[in-house]
This record gives sequence, C-alpha cells and structure tokens, in this order.
Amino acid sequence: MEWSSLKQVETFLVNSFVLEGSGGNPAGVVLNAEHLSGAEKLQIAQVVGFSETVFVTRDKEVDFELTFYTTTEEVDFCGHATLAAFSVMFEQGMINAGKYVQRTKAGILEVHIDTNGQVVMQQRLPDFLGSFSYQVISPLIGLDEDVLASTGLPIEVVTTGLADMIVPVPSGYLDIVKLNEDLMSQFCKKHNLVGAHVFELNDSKSNYTASCRNFAPLFGIPEESATGSASGALACYLTKHINSDSNTTIDYLFEQGRAMECVSEISATIKLDNGQVSEVKVGGYAKVFDKQAVALET
Repeated sequence: MEWSSLKQVETFLVNSFVLEGSGGNPAGVVLNAEHLSGAEKLQIAQVVGFSETVFVTRDKEVDFELTFYTTTEEVDFCGHATLAAFSVMFEQGMINAGKYVQRTKAGILEVHIDTNGQVVMQQRLPDFLGSFSYQVISPLIGLDEDVLASTGLPIEVVTTGLADMIVPVPSGYLDIVKLNEDLMSQFCKKHNLVGAHVFELNDSKSNYTASCRNFAPLFGIPEESATGSASGALACYLTKHINSDSNTTIDYLFEQGRAMECVSEISATIKLDNGQVSEVKVGGYAKVFDKQAVALET
C-alpha cells in the first residue's frame, strides 16, 4: 500500500487528572473530526490503544460535539477524555478560559475552563439504579462478603452519564482487591454496567475524601487510573449516604491509580437543594505528552 492512499489523522496523547503534572489517565484527542466516519473513529481508537479516544467537532447549536470510543465500541460519555479534549483546545488557542457547552450522547453539558487550565465538567444529575448484595459482588473483586459488609454502606449502581457500580471496601483493603475479569465482564454485560468503582474512605488526616480503583474489563479496561464519570457518581453516592445536608455545596477530592503506580487527582462538587442533588461537577488538570499520526486508508 502506498502512502498516497492513506490520510493522516493527528491525535494528541493526553494524561488527564494529573497530579502536579504527573500520573493521570491517558486519552487520545482528535480535533476537527467532522470528516471521520464511526468506523474510522473506532480504528483510530484501536491504533491509539488507550481506554478512550475523543473526537471533537463543531456543533450548530452548542459549541462542540464530543464522541467517545474505547478500543471496542462507542460509549456515551467519558470524563477524562472530555477533560483532555478541552485542555488541548485551550492549549492550542482554539478556545479561551470561560464556559462552553458540549453535546454528548449523555446530554448537553457545560464545561468551564479556568485561566490556570483547570477544566471543570458538568455531569448529568444522578440516577440510582439499584443495589447488589455483598455475597454477589464478593467473588468479582476477591474480598469476602463479611469484609464488604463491614463498611455498613451499600453496593449501588449510580450513573451521571455512565452506569457504574459503586463498591465500598474497608480502609486498608483497596490495594488487595483482586479482580476476576471474566466474572466482572459477564456481570456487567448482564446488568448493563460499564464497570465497578471501588473505593475506601480516608481519615481526616488525608487530603483525599476517598481512594479509588476502577475496573471495566467488558470494555477492554482491566483497570483505569482516573475515571471522571465514576468520580461524579461516587460523589453523588457519598452525598446520599454520608453528607445529605438539605441545602449546601459539598467538595470532594479523590485519588485513583495508586495500585497502578500512576496516581491521579480528581475533584468533584455536588450542589444540594432541599436535599436533592441539583448540580454535579468534576474537575482536574491535563497534560499533553505526545502526538501520534494515525494512517487511515482512503
């Protein structure tokens, strides 16, 4: 095949939710993607090989439309890829600090960029989709059901754009979770879940509300070092079960990726009105670390 029969698509390689410039979760970002078909987007995502690659196009009604692809299929939303996309556009001078509106398959959502480059993303208001017993989830993550039960907190499915199973574990157990990829994939497929977001609460001496791990093997992601959508869901879960003040704004700070030696930092803010969540925002910083030209056959 001659190079003349190929078109080159520039893809930015970005770490999202970095902590002091390091760590984070990699995402691919393709700007000006109007000319790409769904099949081509999937091919690019597979070549890049990250958990998600995002494609940005102009939109006639809002500022941008973002579409998200894993290495296996399109998904409705991805928090860390959204952060990556807007960080790249800001860095490239396409946009300035301020408020923007994006169209995603999870809805029309606002994104705010601070002058220091922090990106804060609006997420959908939460839906709580049911719970599972400790006994059922125990073999999926390799912890005894009595250990899971000792938290006194439920295992619950929450979505702010993607349906994740929020799984609390006692302090000291997060790093010894042992994922059964096959069982988790079968379980998530059966129950229409993206994956499991496992967390342990930290004490008051820590800067972080909770430490987290995220597993989505059904979508080709054995473990992910920073998950924006699940962080929004976790913030809503914690608000419901721990911080259910009637009228207030609650700030959370999460760490993720410790077990992967790729620590990431994710902030989340929940606004409550009369005891109900009225706003969900997730924020962080991103850093471009490379570019990749992906060749597509024309």
